[in-house]
Parts: sequence; C-alpha cells; structure tokens
Amino acid sequence: MIRELVIVRHPVSVCVPVSYKVTLSVRAEGTGILNYQWFTEDKKEVLDGTKPDLTINAKRTQLYVCRVNDHFCNCVFSEWVKVKVLDIDKSGLSVQWQGEPHIAVNPKPQTVREGTKFTLRCVAFGIPTPYYQWYRNGQPLVEMNGDTLQIDCATAEHRGSYLCSVSNVLEERWTEPVDVDIVQTDQQPAAALTATDKVALLIGNLNYSNHPGLMAPIMDVHELANLLQQLGFRVVSLLDLTREEMLAAIDKFIQLLDKGVYGLFYYAGHGYERAGRNYLVAVDAPQPYQPENCVCVQRVMHSMQQRRTGLSVILLDTCRKWYNQHCIPSAIMPLKPSGNTVYGYGTCEDAEAFEVQDGGKSTGIFTKYLNKHILQFEKVTHILEKVSEDLGKDPLVTGKQAVEIKHTLKESRSLADPVRTTGHTRELHLRDVCWRQANELPRKKRLMFLCGAEVEVCFSALFSNVLMAFATIKTTGPRTQDCTVTLSSIPPMEDIFSGPGRSEEMDSLLLKTSDSPDCTLRLCALQRLKESLVIKVDLHYTHSDSRLRQTESQKLDIGKPLVASCKLYRRRNHASTDKKFDGVAQTMGNISSSTPLLHQTLAGPCRPFTRKAECAAKLAVPRSNEPEENDENEQQDFTL
Repeated sequence: MIRELVIVRHPVSVCVPVSYKVTLSVRAEGTGILNYQWFTEDKKEVLDGTKPDLTINAKRTQLYVCRVNDHFCNCVFSEWVKVKVLDIDKSGLSVQWQGEPHIAVNPKPQTVREGTKFTLRCVAFGIPTPYYQWYRNGQPLVEMNGDTLQIDCATAEHRGSYLCSVSNVLEERWTEPVDVDIVQTDQQPAAALTATDKVALLIGNLNYSNHPGLMAPIMDVHELANLLQQLGFRVVSLLDLTREEMLAAIDKFIQLLDKGVYGLFYYAGHGYERAGRNYLVAVDAPQPYQPENCVCVQRVMHSMQQRRTGLSVILLDTCRKWYNQHCIPSAIMPLKPSGNTVYGYGTCEDAEAFEVQDGGKSTGIFTKYLNKHILQFEKVTHILEKVSEDLGKDPLVTGKQAVEIKHTLKESRSLADPVRTTGHTRELHLRDVCWRQANELPRKKRLMFLCGAEVEVCFSALFSNVLMAFATIKTTGPRTQDCTVTLSSIPPMEDIFSGPGRSEEMDSLLLKTSDSPDCTLRLCALQRLKESLVIKVDLHYTHSDSRLRQTESQKLDIGKPLVASCKLYRRRNHASTDKKFDGVAQTMGNISSSTPLLHQTLAGPCRPFTRKAECAAKLAVPRSNEPEENDENEQQDFTL
C-alpha cells in the first residue's frame, strides 16, 4: 500500500551572526526511500543539499525550501524559511549557545518633539527566529511585534518607559527599560528669526574604487536626513557619487537656494585639506589624486553666499590631513564675507576624523554627537559647541580628533527657525517643483496573474538615489500552492551595499510594519539611470493538479524614480566647469597595496578607524605627475 507523502516537521527560520554554522531540518513520511533537495530563493539547488538536514555556514540572509519526493513521482515542498544573518557585535554570545534569544542591540532612550516620529530598535539572535513584543509602561502594545517600533506622530500619550520581550520556544529575554520623553510645542522657545525656506544636500561616500571603504556614511546620512526633515528642511540625500555626480548634485542644490533660504550642505567620506581649503574625495578618485578628482568646499560656500541665503551651513565629517606638510602653500585670496555662514568641521587642521561601531551600527563620531543635539532650539554655533564638548569627552578619540567651528553669524540663527513664505510664494513654488522631482516615488501597484494570484508592489526611498521595492502576495489562485514572488530590474541595478556588514546596515533602515513583504529589491545608484526602470515580478507556485512548479511574470515600468529624473550624469558647461572646479591633492601617506581594503576594528567593536583617503608614497610619484596649483580666486559658475 502506498502511503501519502507528507512532511511531518518543517524547518524553522533562524537569526544568527555572520559565519555561524546552522542546521536546517525537515522530516517527511512516505513509501520507500525518500529523496531530498534543498533550494535557495533564486531556485538554485544547494550543493550537497540532498539530505533532510542541511548545514550551512551563514554568510548572508537567504531563503531556503526543501523538496521531498518518492519513487512514485510524488513530491511535496516544505515551508520557506529565512536564515537571517546579522553582521553586528556578537561579543556576548556564548560558545555554548543553543539558540535561546540573545539580545545584540538594545533600544536607547530618546527625547523627541511632539508631532514628530521616533524609532526604538531591538535585535536578537535566535534559533528559531525570536518573536518580539513591545511594552509601554508595562502594557503590551498591539501589533508591535517586530524588532523595530516606530511611532509616526508622537503625542503626550507616547511618553513613558519602553521595553521589549524577545522569545522563542527555548526561552524569553527582556531588554532594559528605556524612557521616551515627548517635548511639547509650547515648551519650545519662540524663534524671532525666520527662513523663507530650508534646503539641505547630504552626500555620503563609502564605496571607493581606489581607496579604503567606509561604513558609517550609510547610517549617518540617513539619520541626519530624518532629523533635518523634522526641522522643516527639504532634504536630498545621496550615497556614493563620482566627482561629476557630486558637482551636478551641488548644481541642483544651489538652484534651490534664494534670498532668505537656509542652506545646509553635509558631507561624510574621505577628504583632506590644502592651504586652508578643504577637498572632498569622490568615489572614482584615482590613486594618487589628480587635480580634477576632488571638490573644493570653499567654492560650494561661495556659491551659496552668491544666492543671498539667510543662513549657509557646511558640516564636514571628513579628515583634514594636509597632503604635503613641507610644501609652502601658494597665496590664496580669501572669499569675501557676507555674514551668516557657518563651517562645522568634524576635526581640526591636519587631523583625522574617525568612525566607530556604536551599538551594532557604524557611525562617525562627529555626526554621532551632531545628531544628538541638532533638534535643539538654539543658535547653530551653540549646537556645534555642544557637539565639540561631547566629542572632547569621548575617550576613543582623545588627543586625536577635535571639532572646529568657523562662522560669520551676524544674528542668532537656528536650524529650528520657522519658515515664513510671505512675499516669496513664487520662489517657493519653483523650489517645491524642483525638490519634488528628486523625491517622487512610483505609485503602489496591484498585479493580477493568470493563475488568479494577486501581488502588490510598493516602493520606499532609503536615500534620494536608493529605492526599495516591496512585493506582497495578497491573494493566491484557486489551484496554486507554495506561492513565492521574486523581483528584478531592467536594466539590472547593482546593489553596491551587499557586502559584509553593509547589507545589514541598509536592511536595518527598513522599518518593520505589521504586513511584512514577501520579497524586497534594493535599487542603488539611481543617479546613473539613463532610461526608464522596469520592475520584473516573477510569481512562482505549484499547480495543485499537475504538482508542477510554474512561473508567471509581469513587468512594471516605473519611469525614472527619485533623483534619476534629475539627470545628474549630464551637466552643462562640462568642460569649463571642470577646469574651474579643479581640486588640489597630493600624496598623504603609505598604503601597502593598490587594492583598497575596508578598515577593520582590530581591538573590539569600539576601536575607531580613520576617514583619511590614503595614496601612494610621495617618493613613488614623479614630479611630472604632481598636480598643479589651481586658481582659488577663479569663481565657479554652478548655473545649469
């Protein structure tokens, strides 16, 4: 008698540290000898995955499923399971760990303004994957069952003590309680000064072609962007730009400025200083630098001043090492002061800026303390002074890094000053159109497949040039089983943040909702997109009659989303702009190999590493290849 082929125990999802060896197990009953084959989410067979137990060395987050078949042409699939891999601090994880929940990231106390959003995060390892339940003042919060708790509009009722229960079949663990304080609007001092608008451009460079990579700009840019939006800024945030893309983005930024507007430019990445001028290193800068590979910060400020801004702020979380300390600098005429300009340097002259691992995430030390104070209703220089004081107390960088502040403030301007558009409505409308162009998301779309299944595709922006696509199976067809969905793009968009550590930092920015998507797709470097972007949606299912695995596909044209519509790859006055915008660079130190390496924390998770872009030794560079001095008095035309 032939017994029905059934799975009696399905595998379970797990959450483990990177490089952890984990075993997935399935048990089935049937007639005769049963055959097993494990698959990954991209339908690839797992090498040596022909046994009921699959042991893997977890390197990245991946979905798995097991097919079981007998010799009578019957087959059945297990449930899909997720092996979530977290590249975060695991120093407290015992070598005898059996899979009980281990909390790696605890929530942190916060003080937020009424009407703004706040986020608490708890991350835990576990086999099976832990279940989360958030509590406020000892009471469970309905549908707050993810590792991230987000409140979009904070009110007085959200004030209190929060903690999270983390559990699986083995054990239950609790985070330490943290306090969330909600500051009411009437508690904030009224600002006498106003802005006609607020605009910010944030650039973070981390994946360098010829220099050591960085980690912190991902989180630094994302968190600062959220805080500036709470202050009423229109924010454009961009990651990993070439020099041409940086200049094009600055062109657009300058166009958004006008009389009375508050303009803020922030940069995190490699940089250096030369003769009182600061230079930002693009991701495509060669080794050693050439004059045309860097962006001069003082030229950016000069162009901001020409637009008669109410406040011009430049914040730099980058190194300021002199590229040649023994060279006598050429005479450079200073820029004419116009008042209300502020420079906030993450470090002082001829010094390095550092980034560290802080609570499982990478952060620049300067930006860490900047984000702590930036929401306060105080004069912008007072905010930077508080940042300087906190950084000065940090033992990780004592004697290595110190904040420097330069300004020409004539008034007590604050980044929290309100916006009043009276008399400037036309200019505001033009800026609004331009800003929305760089921030427009594709609309949510529901796709109906021939088998009767329905898939919803929606989108979210992590940065102005990084788009997330989500697919969720809303309904299944009458004859479909084991439905899964995958996403891809045409043209293919490389995920430049898929390396160790970076993928999890990007994933941590995806705030959890009660409706978890079945598939996600990260689309990076949208500024290089020259044609419409098409999302290909593949629905995979087992037909209940034929028992065959089938696939149906649909394509969704989403045009040129976010900053792709701005065509940053194409700049006017290209040749003349390049000539005027030359930076100055020279050798800055030694590096053992021309192949760039990621800085690693060598002595624990909190050892800082530098943001200095290192070049080949000076003696190895012949004089004929040294960059020439550029004319700093020659003014840059940013107009498109």
